[in-house]
Amino acid sequence: MCVAKVFNTQETFDAQRHVDTIPSMVEHDSVVHVNVAPQAYDIRIARGLIDAAGRIIEKIVPSRRLAIVCDAALVSTHAQRLDESLRRYGFSTHVVPLVGGEENKSLEALLPAFDSLLRWKVDRSTPLLALGGGLIGDMTGFLAATILRGVPFIQMPTTLLAMVDASVGGKTGVNHAVGKNLIGAFHQPAAVLIDPDVLTTLPDRQLCSGLAECIKHACIRDADELGCLEATLPVLLSRDMSLFARLIAHNVSIKARVVEADPFERGERAHLNFGHTFGHAIENVSHYHYTHGECVALGMCAAADLSVSVGLLSPSDRDRIVSVVRLAGLPVSGLRLPVASVVDAMAYDKKASAGGLRFVLLDRIGHAVVRDQIPLALIERAVEFVRG
Repeated sequence: MCVAKVFNTQETFDAQRHVDTIPSMVEHDSVVHVNVAPQAYDIRIARGLIDAAGRIIEKIVPSRRLAIVCDAALVSTHAQRLDESLRRYGFSTHVVPLVGGEENKSLEALLPAFDSLLRWKVDRSTPLLALGGGLIGDMTGFLAATILRGVPFIQMPTTLLAMVDASVGGKTGVNHAVGKNLIGAFHQPAAVLIDPDVLTTLPDRQLCSGLAECIKHACIRDADELGCLEATLPVLLSRDMSLFARLIAHNVSIKARVVEADPFERGERAHLNFGHTFGHAIENVSHYHYTHGECVALGMCAAADLSVSVGLLSPSDRDRIVSVVRLAGLPVSGLRLPVASVVDAMAYDKKASAGGLRFVLLDRIGHAVVRDQIPLALIERAVEFVRG
């Protein structure tokens, strides 16, 4: 089933009123069903899920052996709690730590994980459980897709960015020196388990980065949601976990519906890349100086400006998007990279079509379109827009 829309739409928005009407997620969880081949799966969002993981996972997978592939920084915290929960329900576990950071998202960095799992005698029924941010989820998914030619895996994201985006949809992979996520596979998880309470310890910068994807979903699919974000972002940034639980459920539902319609990104799913053609180029040229969410934020501002330049979007709508991005604590200008370098890096983007650049743009807030054959001068001007 699909969760209900997170917020009620009104002509005006009052942040505290929204907070007062949102029920606690401590006792009740939300489930978003994803009906996609080769197997449908559920995304479960509930506070306290890490400690209840054993009870839930025993109903999802038949194997009593499970490997936890986690961010090395989580071994003594979230991973330990998860391991204890799994062992209470009779699982035999094996922990495989990965070092975080985009510079470690490579085939070379995964080789010790392959070695550890094979020596542990992983078999084709043994699930891998990804515990960490989007990078860990992508790498674990790629491990699961390729080791023994494919084993099940479960996503348990610990960052907001991973919760609302990377953990949903089965896109897995690693980076190459030429560009981001150029080596990978589509491999859908057996389940996604999201515990919003882990966000209480997430650094502010990472929390804001995750909000970029929420803003993106509003821009491409839900104009009313952008108004809700305008009203509630100050409360979200104060870490109201009940509010985050509902926000996550709503955004997961948006992405799940898009993934169902286009699981292999051959059409509609490309809309999820709003801001990403610019953003991935900024990541690559800056050598990952910015977080992924910060790059998406800058990329959305550039894409909104490009939408204005080609006559699709009004300047007032562009300015509104920029204002919401800024309200979320994300960068909207100040990029200190050469325009030519950013534009050149776009040529290696996975979304380039027949050697030409393809952009996801907006013709109004809440509706995305795909355009190519855009004059180079307009693309360069969009990069200049976020240079400020």
